[in-house]
Amino acid sequence: MNNHEQETLFDLPPTLTTPDGLAGGALADWSTRGSARRGQPRWITQSIHQVTCFAFYGRVSTTEYQDPQSSKGWQYDSARDLIGDAGQIVAEYFDVGCSRRLAWSDRPQARRLLERLSHPDRNFDAIVIGEAERAFCAGQLSSMSSLFTEHGIRIWLPELNGPLETNNPIHQAVILELGARSRREVLRARFRTTAAMRTQTREQGRYLGGRPPYGYRLVDAGPHPNRAHARWGRRLRKLDPDTRTAPTVARIFRERLTGRSVSSIARQLNEAGISCPSAADTQRNPHRPGNAWTDTAVATILANPRYTGHQVWNRQGSQHIPVNASIPDGTVRESGRRRVQRWNDPQDWVISIRAAHPALVSPEDFLAVQGMHTERSNDTSNRSRTYRLASLVRCNNCLRKMDSHWVHGRPGYRCRHGHRSSRPTQSGTDSTLYLREDELLDRLLTGQLLPTHVTDPQGTAHHLRQHQLTIQCDHTTLLLTGPGQTS
Repeated sequence: MNNHEQETLFDLPPTLTTPDGLAGGALADWSTRGSARRGQPRWITQSIHQVTCFAFYGRVSTTEYQDPQSSKGWQYDSARDLIGDAGQIVAEYFDVGCSRRLAWSDRPQARRLLERLSHPDRNFDAIVIGEAERAFCAGQLSSMSSLFTEHGIRIWLPELNGPLETNNPIHQAVILELGARSRREVLRARFRTTAAMRTQTREQGRYLGGRPPYGYRLVDAGPHPNRAHARWGRRLRKLDPDTRTAPTVARIFRERLTGRSVSSIARQLNEAGISCPSAADTQRNPHRPGNAWTDTAVATILANPRYTGHQVWNRQGSQHIPVNASIPDGTVRESGRRRVQRWNDPQDWVISIRAAHPALVSPEDFLAVQGMHTERSNDTSNRSRTYRLASLVRCNNCLRKMDSHWVHGRPGYRCRHGHRSSRPTQSGTDSTLYLREDELLDRLLTGQLLPTHVTDPQGTAHHLRQHQLTIQCDHTTLLLTGPGQTS
């Protein structure tokens, strides 16, 4: 473990050390020499005379709207004022950009602190917190108190003016109150933020951030309506058609209105050599290959109502899925959260009342496209389709698993050798391979490839799966491959 990366050790006396590790001047030393003891209850120094070394923990949520250095400074000062002459801070753990709702095992610095608890050369006996609501949320502290007690660690909180006594009913009540208040602060901030964003979208059509959709670019929209932000130079932005990509969006909607399928439109764009969204803006899409248009890319554009000129918010939301997290030594398991992006139902979208930017498609055409889909067949005879050899058939040419394919009312299998409908067919490639299931079963049963007791199609499929055998075939070749067998 690299101590320089995970903690800061202080070799100087606490009175000669500042929070950033720099030695203070004589004047600063004189001004703080006598103040450390003032305001400290007498019972603190009497009950914790054995505690001398502390690990400081703090946290800041964001870096865009908060200054991590300033936040760490005031939390560190609060911790130093709390411990006074009871000891000195010898290690620092400060998380930046972590929500308080995350479990300690999901915060980088807090996790390192937990890992340090069982380390044989641990150099601290207690943990001092700059502010309880910054470090813990809801019932986190209550659930972790047994872990700290097991390792002989005491938690010092400014709200308790000293160490936490787990058997003290007053301390227990304070901890419950702090956890509830911390959770309430999160919920209140979330409600106020979402309510404001909902109003700004619906009433003002304001652009609230994020990547501009394909076909648009960001332009200046004037000063910020908040006077303080305007004085600082902040300005609003809005969407404006991109001369390079906007015609492609209009073309996609036109082609779809003529009845073209999504795959056909994607193939047409690829044949025309038009850059796909990830290739047109590589800086905003470093995680995508940008090779070609796909069905998903075309379908996403066709389903985006922002092309009508109206601003839309809350199409996609973040959900925190509970997961189990464990400390490497296995001493504790606690609930964590994993952030997942999910599409919201259209009824939960917030759409501006008036147009907020130039439209690339009319609202009437957009709604007409949304109503275009393949109707289900009224024929109930093919509703129940059974593929006995599903996932058991491989193409003898490219060794890919063949797709189950229903043709003329009977099951079959096909392989397109990696070709997709959204991409043009390359010259020299093998044609699509089609094989009927009944013909495959007949070739298996009459070709003496199976044991004599296998005499029917159902028994054939059962025998292949039981012995982990795969059919590798084309129109002229049929082999059975599996563990230790090739025939």
